[in-house]
Formats: sequence, C-alpha cells, structure tokens
Amino acid sequence: MTDFASLLPQARAFLTALAANNNRDWWQDNKTDYDTRLKAPALALLEAITPDLRRLTGAPITTKLFRPHRDVRFSKDKTPYNTHLHMMWQVASDAPQNPVFFFGIGLDYVTTGAGMMGFDKPVLTNWRKMVDLDTARIKGTVDALVADGFKFREPALKRVPPPFDKDHPAADLLRMKGCVASRECPGTGELADEIRAAFTALWPLNALLISIAEA
Repeated sequence: MTDFASLLPQARAFLTALAANNNRDWWQDNKTDYDTRLKAPALALLEAITPDLRRLTGAPITTKLFRPHRDVRFSKDKTPYNTHLHMMWQVASDAPQNPVFFFGIGLDYVTTGAGMMGFDKPVLTNWRKMVDLDTARIKGTVDALVADGFKFREPALKRVPPPFDKDHPAADLLRMKGCVASRECPGTGELADEIRAAFTALWPLNALLISIAEA
C-alpha cells in the first residue's frame, strides 16, 4: 500500500511558497518539485481510491487531477497558478448526470466531499419535484450527513422557486441549484483510509442524486 503521509506537508509547503511567488519564472524553476512531490502522489492517490469506489458504487469510476494553471481569461486576478491541489472521482453510471467524489488540499483546508456541483436543467426539475414529493427521505439523507459533520453548500437562490410554498419544510433544499456536501479531512491518520471513510459516508448522497437524475 502506498504511503501518502508526506503528501499533505509537501503540498502545503509547495503551495505556500507558490502563493508568495505566483509567477511563471518561479513555477518553471520549481515545476520538478510539483511533478514529484504533488502530481505523482496525487495521481497515485486517485488510483488507490478508485477500486474502493468501484466496489462501493457498483459503477465504473473516472478520475481527474485538476491542472495547476488558472483560467484567467475572465478574471481580474491574473495570477497564473492555483494555490490548491484538487482531484475528483466521477461515478460513471447510466444516469443523465453523474455525481462526483472530491478531495482537495489548500493553504488553509484539507477537504473531502461529494455531490453534483450544478444540476443540469432536467435534473434540477427532477430534484425539485422529488424534494417536494419525497421530502422525508431526502431530508433524512441530508440530516444524517450533517450529523456526521458534513456541511452543505449554501443554496444558490435566496427565495423558494415557484410553484413551491416559501414555508415548504425543505425550503433550503428547493433553493439549491446543485447539491454538494463536504467536511475537513483530519489528516492525522492514514490519508487514503480517511478519504475512503469519508466517501463511504457520502455514498448515500451520491446514490440519491443518481436516482433523482434517473427519475
């Protein structure tokens, strides 16, 4: 089994230095460090977790390590590199839209999470319909994760969309345009095991989202 104990401190050290020197010259001088200390173990971590997710979900899994380069075309911030290391595992079910599991290391966070970042239009329609018709089951899944220390992203809408009542018992869920839950990863034990445990706890959410996408 690969030992990922060094990934967190090495990523933090590299990202801290990058934040203080976010320019192409520094990056070119330190790219080898990124490739060996961050990219290589991150790819190994993606590979190590994938078989567990295949067994957990019963579906193929595709992986992605997000590139370090920022897209600055439409941003006022023109710093060229991200000061975080993010990776993702997507469930490749037969649903019209599939959820993801993700893990990220930033300057001040180490996070595990899952869900759908933004619902496609048909899935958004299904989400609202099912939240209204099957409120207890969906709220039960959400509440169980909250009790387990996960936090859900704030709803995108300020008001409950029509035709639903503004006092609907799941008003906060109806105001969502995507559904993502995450929590801090302790980083005090074996990193891959901590990620596996978080993803196992999050699977009921992703299973729920797949069922709603297929509805």
